[in-house]
Amino acid sequence: MSDISSKSVTVMYYDNHSLELQHQVQEFTINNQGLLDIPQSFKEDKSIIAICEGVIDVLNTVGDRAFPIQAIA
Repeated sequence: MSDISSKSVTVMYYDNHSLELQHQVQEFTINNQGLLDIPQSFKEDKSIIAICEGVIDVLNTVGDRAFPIQAIA
């Protein structure tokens, strides 16, 4: 019986059909060299920008505002 280990990661990417930065939490297996084995089916139509260990809470991306602007007067 083989001992298969995996890791939960947050993948930040651009979909090839949109300019909006997206992110997704995934669980990928770790290969014999200790590297994540990301399936080609997941990579398809994506430009991966970053892979972060664990679940990342993205507050904002380019063009978004993290918090509403208060009226100044």
